[in-house]
Amino acid sequence: MTSSPLTLPLSPGMTHEMTFEVTPEYSAAHIGSGTAQVLSTPCMILFMERTAQRFLAQYLPEGYTSVGTLVNVRHLAATPVGETVRVRVEVLAVDGRRVTFAVEARDARQKIGAGEHERFVVNEARFLQKVAG
Repeated sequence: MTSSPLTLPLSPGMTHEMTFEVTPEYSAAHIGSGTAQVLSTPCMILFMERTAQRFLAQYLPEGYTSVGTLVNVRHLAATPVGETVRVRVEVLAVDGRRVTFAVEARDARQKIGAGEHERFVVNEARFLQKVAG
């Protein structure tokens, strides 16, 4: 018996948003990617990935998860600790188990980051078995 291919109920144009508070542990000074008390680029990317992952998770069957496979973003402006960042993801394409998102982050003043993020849907148990060797 062969398993049928996974069909994701997603289509281009679907969107999801989340907000994040920029706390000191997300600062460039704290993680070592700089010295300023502003949102670090790695943490901005974390917020983008988390938003895409949480969006995608609600459409996956039990036993499946997604892993990030591509991040191509620009960090356009600094956001100080204490501010809130809103991240929006939009499905650009669905190719089998690969989902490509446009990602954008904004603070109260401006767009602070934008780009593209790709995630791949995997059977979690099989994925972890491969990782374990």
